[in-house]
Amino acid sequence: MKIPAVVSALAAAALFGVSTPLAKLLIGTVDPWLLAALFYLGSGIGLAALRLLTRGADAGLVRRDLPWIAGAVVSGGVIGPVLLMVGLASTDASTASLLLTLEGGATALIAWFVFQENFDRRIAVGLACIIIGAAILAWEPAASWRGAFGPLAIAGACLAWGIDNNLTRQVALASPVQIAMIKGLVAGAVNLLLATASGVAMPTPSIALLAGAIGFVGYGLSIVLFIGALRHLGAARTGAYFSTAPFLGAVAAVVVLGEPLSLRLIASAALMATGVWLHLTERHEHEHEHGAVEHDHRHVHDEHHRHAHAAGDPAAEPHSHRHAHVRLRHSHPHLPDSHHQHSH
Repeated sequence: MKIPAVVSALAAAALFGVSTPLAKLLIGTVDPWLLAALFYLGSGIGLAALRLLTRGADAGLVRRDLPWIAGAVVSGGVIGPVLLMVGLASTDASTASLLLTLEGGATALIAWFVFQENFDRRIAVGLACIIIGAAILAWEPAASWRGAFGPLAIAGACLAWGIDNNLTRQVALASPVQIAMIKGLVAGAVNLLLATASGVAMPTPSIALLAGAIGFVGYGLSIVLFIGALRHLGAARTGAYFSTAPFLGAVAAVVVLGEPLSLRLIASAALMATGVWLHLTERHEHEHEHGAVEHDHRHVHDEHHRHAHAAGDPAAEPHSHRHAHVRLRHSHPHLPDSHHQHSH
């Protein structure tokens, strides 16, 4: 198991989860649709500044990546938020929170059955434990479905984000900062146009800056860490770790907002800990073949990167430059990362 990648996925969940109780402080002050726009814009603008400071550390997107990133932006940055806002208009918050746990399942099912990402019973049970733990945390006895349209719209948003996660996985070798920046700027601009077209009033500059700052940390940096984990864990496993976000957000609410520690939170923690443990202790090993390929991404000279350097290639590691992989057949423990997308 690649522990740094797991830490990256859990850190992404933590940042997103912590942003939820912080966002609650702005609910009622800013329209939800406009708030989503400010979060995304804060993410995109902050990451654009960060990219200026880190340019060259990672390979950038290339032309063949554009269909994947365009699909991810439209699905996760435009369709998902719009469906969520439409669904929230006719669904109570407790039901919406419960339905949002579907994103992890949607991500995994698409990864397993559309993109043929490998999994076994252990991984499936671990994912189920994490999602059930999240559902227990979100469940409210007084939840009201109030018709099918709202819940179906929210479920559709989760499907859109599941598609987004899997499409992003296809370009995860490119700069996570660049990918997340594009998502934030496009999603922020579209949602801002939709919000202002509906007649929503803009907040004060101080509130807008606060929302942007929360968006930069809870959306921007979170997405960067998420994409970094996608490289090494695949979409389903990264989505599973990210599904701990509601729990981490609830813990933050206990610490930051002084909310009580409930039996439900403890039960959710036990289930999620079981699921994470099942994933952490996974061991998948068999003989497999790597095809010959030439590409550019951030790497170190490990067993999969035994190549010569041309004049001008960077020497310090990790580094990024165009390099070739020769055909290689071997056996070692591995995950469905960007270099192990073979059939079984």
